[in-house]
Amino acid sequence: MTTVRHLLRDDDLSPAEQRAILAKAARIKAHPFSDRTLVGPEVVGLIFDKQTLRTQVSFSAAIAHLGGFPMIIDGKLAKIGERESIADVARVLGREAVAIVWRTHGQERIEEMAAYAEVPVVNALTDDFHPCQILADLLTIQEHKGALPGLTLAYVGDGANNMAHSYLLGGATAGLHVRIGTPTAYQPKPEILARAQQIAAEQGGSITITDDPIAAVLGADVVATDTWVSMGQEGELDTRKGEASPFAKFSVTTDLMGQAAPDAIFLHCLPAYRGYEVAAEVIDGPQSVVWDESENRLHAQKAVLSWLVEQHRDAVR
Repeated sequence: MTTVRHLLRDDDLSPAEQRAILAKAARIKAHPFSDRTLVGPEVVGLIFDKQTLRTQVSFSAAIAHLGGFPMIIDGKLAKIGERESIADVARVLGREAVAIVWRTHGQERIEEMAAYAEVPVVNALTDDFHPCQILADLLTIQEHKGALPGLTLAYVGDGANNMAHSYLLGGATAGLHVRIGTPTAYQPKPEILARAQQIAAEQGGSITITDDPIAAVLGADVVATDTWVSMGQEGELDTRKGEASPFAKFSVTTDLMGQAAPDAIFLHCLPAYRGYEVAAEVIDGPQSVVWDESENRLHAQKAVLSWLVEQHRDAVR
């Protein structure tokens, strides 16, 4: 039976495979229509259960640039897992698309889709991981800082969310020194942290978890943050953004950013809430590369789709 490659979490890619995809993304960015892997047009299913802007725009454009057709499926209408099982949906889409991209909730949902689809499945965001965003971030860091191994990336904010988890795994895979600055009550999942530590030890990087935002950021090459209220956490809005917010001291202000290396860059996956997780003076200032980062979702996702589809074609020949 053919083994189908998927991108469900950041450590689905080996360090060599991650480097290959980043190199492909850089080539594609330099020559936007040089890769026509999906000419036909081949169809890629795009399913959105969660709110989206950058993900829908970047994947739709990526598929079109590769010569394919983005078949957009409204998850609220499809009611996957309610109206019909994930397994049945996977079997249907696997017969009509060369790949499936899903932005959903529980990680177990996308894992079940991958188990039955028989075509590559790409995680466009789950509650636990956001691997396509981290590939775009790594591409951005590489553009501004050169080689990735040995650089220090500091993420401050909610250490239990999908971005923190993906920075841990994807950053470790790239050989980065990853620091997570987060309140004690918002730690990464222990099993994800343990996996990141294992990868970091193999790749010459390191993992640090601290409840001191200054210790996290001190001398860092890259500073990153994310919203304090992820999708599905709206009921915790008052706790997370109120006057007594546990995240208040983790806001990336000009003072906190000043603790990083003088030439440090700032990342945010967006949407951003100025005055909360980041000051306007930082995200709109000279160290911010968030618009490069946003654009690089397009190039990184083109590379991911091209690589996965090529891997699958080679496997079934």
